[in-house]
Amino acid sequence: MPQLFQTQDEWSLLMLRVVLGIVIFAHGAPKVFGWFGGHGLEAAMTGFTVSMHLPWFFALLAILAESLGPLGLLMGFLTRVAALGILCEMIVPVWLVHWPYGFFMNWWGKQKGEGFEYHLPVVGISFALLLAGGGKWSVDRWIAGHKRRER
Repeated sequence: MPQLFQTQDEWSLLMLRVVLGIVIFAHGAPKVFGWFGGHGLEAAMTGFTVSMHLPWFFALLAILAESLGPLGLLMGFLTRVAALGILCEMIVPVWLVHWPYGFFMNWWGKQKGEGFEYHLPVVGISFALLLAGGGKWSVDRWIAGHKRRER
């Protein structure tokens, strides 16, 4: 359990988790709340389960990774769990949807779908946070320090 919360007092980890938290929150908020032109939770669940044929449990996990994961990252609470959820949530769509369209996003409207260039930095940042933890000003760091003092 201590490895879950252990992290270094690094500014770089703080910056990675805050930026990723903001980006993924903006990515997930349309699915959960219908913000930013999205259609909300029911439409997202229908899209994942009916259109993409995902089991409802995995659809719900994806939506939770994009909604609760960013909150965890912003606070630095269970950073590794949030990063793992987001990591998986980015790899699966690349595998199921985006791979056939190549690397680049559909910037000029000439492809039939979106590539996976957006997903790669998210995967990289998630992997770094999974390995290193939440860094400076994280709840995880506070918990790890508190547990160390109890011993």
